[in-house]
Amino acid sequence: MKQVFSFFLVLHIGVVAWSQSPLDSIQQLDEIVLKSDSYLQTFSDTQLTSVLKDSVLTRSASSLTQLLNNNGSIYFKENGLGMVSSPSFRGTTAQQTAVIWNGININSQFNGQTDFNTINIRNFNNITVRSGGGSVLYGSGAIGGSVHLNNNLKFNSGFQNKLYANYGSFNTLDLSYNGSISTDKFSVEIGLSRTSSSNDYPYVDSDKTNLNGQFYNATFSANVGYKINNKNVVKLYSYLFDSDRHFSLIFPSETPTKYQDFNTRNLLEWQGFYGRFISTMSLAHITEKYKYFPNIEKENFSFGDAKSFIGKYQLDYKILKNASLQGVLDLKTTTGEGSDIAKNERTISSFSLLFKQTFNKFLYEASLRKELTNNYESPLLYSLGLQYRVTPNYRININGSKNFRIPTYNDLYWFGSGNLELNPETSYQIELGNELKFNKLSFSVVAYYNDIKNMIRWLPNGSIWTPINTDKVLSYGLEAKFQFEQQFQAHKISLGSTYAYTVSENKETKKQLIYVPYHKATASLNYQYKRVSAYYQMLYVGEVFTLSDNNPKYVLDAYLLSNAGAEYAFGKHLNYTVGIQFENLFNVNYQAVVNRYMPGINYNFYINLNF
Repeated sequence: MKQVFSFFLVLHIGVVAWSQSPLDSIQQLDEIVLKSDSYLQTFSDTQLTSVLKDSVLTRSASSLTQLLNNNGSIYFKENGLGMVSSPSFRGTTAQQTAVIWNGININSQFNGQTDFNTINIRNFNNITVRSGGGSVLYGSGAIGGSVHLNNNLKFNSGFQNKLYANYGSFNTLDLSYNGSISTDKFSVEIGLSRTSSSNDYPYVDSDKTNLNGQFYNATFSANVGYKINNKNVVKLYSYLFDSDRHFSLIFPSETPTKYQDFNTRNLLEWQGFYGRFISTMSLAHITEKYKYFPNIEKENFSFGDAKSFIGKYQLDYKILKNASLQGVLDLKTTTGEGSDIAKNERTISSFSLLFKQTFNKFLYEASLRKELTNNYESPLLYSLGLQYRVTPNYRININGSKNFRIPTYNDLYWFGSGNLELNPETSYQIELGNELKFNKLSFSVVAYYNDIKNMIRWLPNGSIWTPINTDKVLSYGLEAKFQFEQQFQAHKISLGSTYAYTVSENKETKKQLIYVPYHKATASLNYQYKRVSAYYQMLYVGEVFTLSDNNPKYVLDAYLLSNAGAEYAFGKHLNYTVGIQFENLFNVNYQAVVNRYMPGINYNFYINLNF
């Protein structure tokens, strides 16, 4: 890593020495915001992105699962409230959805996915969903799409504080504090959050109760920015997550188990603005630790421990006023070990080249990425997008890409079962989008086609289960999104809805993949009058197959859920809010996974103070 740091440092200083033009974009302004994920802003014009507003974040439970499940097209397979949560984005698997923290892919090195119930949303000021392939930008796993957790640093914004407290059914407590102080030179943000719950909800239409479901998680984040001068900015992002979660029982006679997580993330970034050049050097250190206790009454546990060092250098060059070129060098070294995995080290280096140009009514972007490693043969990845603005309010997007997912540590190194001959999963996809935007109304429809090869599956080989490249999956469908706002004097109304039609089938058997609904829809109605506001929210999930042969006897029924809430704002600037929410308003009996019953009607109260 010392050699990597020295190499990137020489590149950065070389650009500083070569370029002498003054910086125009970091002059003294009333407020300056530095974005943490430049790809998301620069190379996502031809694909659908959805930014979740602050009001939506405040009204949501703290888990990323509940936020996205109620406000988008991603389907979640959740083993009970607060338990393991696996996303299916455009009919893909959980390992094919990338989670990006301030531009860094944080999917697990062991199983290749992120449990969305281990992400507390209170520590981020921007959460964005990017649909479709993104492996050229974000590496392994960005096949169905990616979810972005960002902290954007502000300068010249003074001293700001936000305190949030929520208490509800099943002894659920959600607390968070976010504070920031900034001048024209410094910006510091601190975030603290804790969520806990007895999670002992009664099952609907039953005398049974959710047993052994208690959990807690705590997070700490600290983000610092310093402007060395008008050309150079240094940023540091830090994040810590600690949790203890018991796993709900299906039968009271089962042995209670639990799972502990402790993860850290640190990212140091030096960004320089030199006329037509923007030079960015990044160094990151990410740790991932877990312990699984098969019996909570005993001290015996299995474990996993992985550490990753990431070095990255990015150089942006403004070729013309309407055209830019970007080159990226990336090096990642991961060391991992566990109870069932011997200590192994994996080093992956990559080079990316990205280009974007706009002229008249057209915009196009093209990118390439190539990775090198001794662990598997990596394909050449590419993406090409075109946008045509038909009118000022209507545009058409088309995007095609090749994406991939690398084998995980479990796939390669599991004792007695790992397969060192595995190839990455690859995906060829194309999508066509239509977007219509006016001042108060927006509507978009995207059609996509995704051909996935070399799917990695664990299959029996005698008495041993082994991962092999076997399945070929075809995924296609439609995604639609609608937003409308209207204000009449002191009355404000907003409507929003999403709909996804998804076919995801095994190409050999022609059967729909398990736990992928054909239909999912959300809708929300918000009304505000002066200091009072209320909302009503719906979530519809179609039936899902639970067996790969699509046996109609083993289907989870469709369900329609309703949530409602009201809040009152007080204070001179309406910066204090109290509210009440009711979830599963009509006490629907439903399951997201077989025999994993979800709670009926439940409530919570919250207070949100901004000062």
